[in-house]
Amino acid sequence: QKMPPSLPATINIREPRWDQSTFQGRAKHFFMVTDPRNLLLSGATLEEARRVVEDYRAGTVPPGLTEDQLWRAKYIYDSAFHPDTGEKMILIGRMSAQVPMNMTITGCMLTFYRTTPAVLFWQWVNQSFNAIVNYTNRSGDAPITPSQLGTAYVSATTGAVVTALGLKSLTKHLPAIIGRYVPFAAVAAANCINIPLMRQRELKLGIPITDENGKRLGESTAAAQKAIFQVVVSRIGMAAPAMAIPPVIMTMLEKRAFLKRYPYLNAPLQVGLVGLCLVFATPLCCALFPQKSSMPVSSLEPEVQARIQEKDPWLETVYFNKGL
Repeated sequence: QKMPPSLPATINIREPRWDQSTFQGRAKHFFMVTDPRNLLLSGATLEEARRVVEDYRAGTVPPGLTEDQLWRAKYIYDSAFHPDTGEKMILIGRMSAQVPMNMTITGCMLTFYRTTPAVLFWQWVNQSFNAIVNYTNRSGDAPITPSQLGTAYVSATTGAVVTALGLKSLTKHLPAIIGRYVPFAAVAAANCINIPLMRQRELKLGIPITDENGKRLGESTAAAQKAIFQVVVSRIGMAAPAMAIPPVIMTMLEKRAFLKRYPYLNAPLQVGLVGLCLVFATPLCCALFPQKSSMPVSSLEPEVQARIQEKDPWLETVYFNKGL
């Protein structure tokens, strides 16, 4: 029995497996990253994946390791450990927890939207979950201070609740289906408040911009604005199908005899429909914009442009990590 040839130590596992300049490649990557099955992996499996990845990066290739096994280990490692600090992330803050957590919270927001206490409670739960996710997936070289975290959390929760209750009182005289869209409007409003606040330091000081080879050229607040705008769009996009499609289906189902006979099936059905939408919407909306985003030098702030032109007058495009 011949040993399989050992893997070359040259595969770049710091980058995703698929070409990130195409939507398809980004979508495949995020389907792996957001796979909820990763939550069920044992501590031993995570540690094993970490060992394979760290050994491989250090140039040690375990005999018999296949390329598929290496990538599988990389994606397991990425799903549980912070990319910049290497710490194990809080379970519900991981990308792989997005679908099950959001499915439960969104399903409940859509089911219990009729009374004010229920609206308050579920919007608060949702913003608390968002704060945990944003904190867990924060960028490594821009730590969030507890006071910034607190401000963003309180502002987003207030924004979501005010939007939800304000719209709820407006929709009293409108068709029932419109009332079902109030939770979505509240979530969209909260995202527009929450993400810029969580990342206010980047808006003040800028985020690192590089040339195409990753050489750092300085910091830009214009790049930070673009990055944050893209993240807000993809977060709202992520919530849209899950909050837009189930209400239509549920409104139709509630007119049928079946749900009138078994009203307790309302919440489980709602959560299931939301889950179905999220399994696809989460990775596909993460993939809307490249993780390594770019913008023309001419769109940067004048002083940053001047500095770049001094160093490299021919440079036309800069790159930056948009965050998630």
